[in-house]
Amino acid sequence: MIVRVWRGWTEESDADEYESFATETVFPDAGAEIPGLADWEVLRREDGSRVEFVTVARFESWAAVEAFAGPDYEQAHVPDRAEELLADYEEAVRHYESRGGSRDGAFG
Repeated sequence: MIVRVWRGWTEESDADEYESFATETVFPDAGAEIPGLADWEVLRREDGSRVEFVTVARFESWAAVEAFAGPDYEQAHVPDRAEELLADYEEAVRHYESRGGSRDGAFG
């Protein structure tokens, strides 16, 4: 499993619209088009006068990552509408290989 992590910030006035765009359009559309997108989540927190968002997407393979972001997948994949709403964002994306965890919530 490949985990793709990225951060971006909006002004407070754009936060709700960005969140809706990411959670109702970007990831659902990608999930419908890319079978290797296993799951995703959008994290949100107040960050002074701005709002920080962290997206975490889990892909089944590097090929699925490339299907989502293109051949230069280390660069952020920011749709035009998202770019209009973001005050700032990381241009590079971090990828991690997942080495374990619990999918069913069972610990111990």
